[in-house]
Amino acid sequence: MSSSQNNDGDERFALGLVFALITLVVLGVIWFGAYTGLHGAKSGQAGVVAAETGAKRGAVLGGTDPAVAAARAAAAAQAGNAAGATGVAAAAGGAAVVADDAAAVVIENGVVKFYFATAKAELAQGANEALVDVIAGVKAGQRAVISGYTDATGDADKNAELAKQRAFAVRDALLALGVTEDKLELKKPEAVENAGNNAQARRVEVVLAP
Repeated sequence: MSSSQNNDGDERFALGLVFALITLVVLGVIWFGAYTGLHGAKSGQAGVVAAETGAKRGAVLGGTDPAVAAARAAAAAQAGNAAGATGVAAAAGGAAVVADDAAAVVIENGVVKFYFATAKAELAQGANEALVDVIAGVKAGQRAVISGYTDATGDADKNAELAKQRAFAVRDALLALGVTEDKLELKKPEAVENAGNNAQARRVEVVLAP
């Protein structure tokens, strides 16, 4: 009889130990889940704060007015949504290298230059991205001045008309990106036929003016 009671006691002790272990495991899982969720939330908040701080520091260190920086960021987002693949090239100094008969867009010393294929008025890929700083400048109170040039080959009147159509194509791109017409100026240059080879002469330039 005593032996039976001892066995029952051992079984109860073993069951109690098993239940205690199960309880500890469940509590551990619950605690780990709560800790992970809290830690993830704090990490997300820290990421947001770091991004905001980085953006502010970038504006200050770059010497950019916050209003212009905000306008540039908005313009970049808008241009990115509207454009496909980019074909923008930046020329820090000297003349841009342009293929003999291909559309291209180049940013050279703050001037956006659109080059065109022979007898064509279609803009190159990357046009919207190239106009980001122009859009930002317009939003900051400046105007965009558009001028069309031609090469020296063929009929002069037809070339002048083609230069105008190319300037209109650039104007339409700016309008599509949200620039209002009163902020745009189509200006015929004093010398329509510009120096350089034919590929460099077939172009439209966009500059910012007060």
